[in-house]
Amino acid sequence: MLFENLDIIKQIQKSLKEEGYLEATDIQAQSIPALLKGKDLLGTAQTGTGKTAAFSIPILQGLSGEQKKGRKEIKALILAPTRELAIQIKDSFTSYGRHLSLKTMVLFGGVSQNPQTDELSRGADILVATPGRLLDLIGQKFVNLDKVKYFVLDEADMMLDMGMIHDVMRIIGFLPKVRQTMFFSATMPDEISKLADSILKDPVRISVAPVASTVDTIDQSVYFVNKANKIKLLEKLLKDKDIDTALVFSRTKHGADKIVKQLDKSGFQAQAIHGNKSQGARQLALSNFKERKTRILVATDIAARGIDLDELSHVIIYDLPKYLKPMCTG
Repeated sequence: MLFENLDIIKQIQKSLKEEGYLEATDIQAQSIPALLKGKDLLGTAQTGTGKTAAFSIPILQGLSGEQKKGRKEIKALILAPTRELAIQIKDSFTSYGRHLSLKTMVLFGGVSQNPQTDELSRGADILVATPGRLLDLIGQKFVNLDKVKYFVLDEADMMLDMGMIHDVMRIIGFLPKVRQTMFFSATMPDEISKLADSILKDPVRISVAPVASTVDTIDQSVYFVNKANKIKLLEKLLKDKDIDTALVFSRTKHGADKIVKQLDKSGFQAQAIHGNKSQGARQLALSNFKERKTRILVATDIAARGIDLDELSHVIIYDLPKYLKPMCTG
């Protein structure tokens, strides 16, 4: 479906055209009409399906009639599990809402809170935040959520994996009872399903692509190799000039650093991104990779999930996720 066929106001339509977005993805085409009617929504969709536009466009449109001069109050809250994803969501709101007089800001930990609290003092319409930093600033009385009309919980299963669900529940306790809630998760384990049932009111349920499915256009290969030879095999694969860019997944932060160190020794351009890196180092590594200054980005699943990367040619799973058993031994 084309965006111009959806009931989207002209200011947002103009922004979408400027971004080169003409056709809505499945989750956008199904979500936007329901959300514009004020419905709660439970979306099961993988990263890369267009979830951010699916919830940001209706929120921007809903707030478009409340643009006013003077200090702004937080009317929409979006919770994201990682700094990178929070920044990416904020950038999307800014892009789609560039022709509206709405302000979006982002909060995340790992950096000084002072610039963030200074910005909060000037007000914002839309707040994108990671749970830990948000709770901290709520406790310090820098954030008031009494006026929130729209609440989005993005990548809920990832928050469960990262142990954030209790923080999320505490934050929900600060929100008004009457609000529109949007809940997105790539998978739906029992704990996430129970959380969704507890915060959603008669939601529209949308599922895009089977959970844990693989996009048809992706070619996959598996290599059986003992642990001692994994780095040698990785180096051999990366010598292939057809690998324009490679995102390499490591199970651990230490493992990611070790892979980068070995690749550097062998003459490959590589950088790591994970939770132990400073925010500046993470953003620099991601920026260098997006701008093709670095050919290889080594990341943990937690750090990289949800990041939008255009024209990524190869993804290499260096370590099996801890919840998968090896297919064979020996």
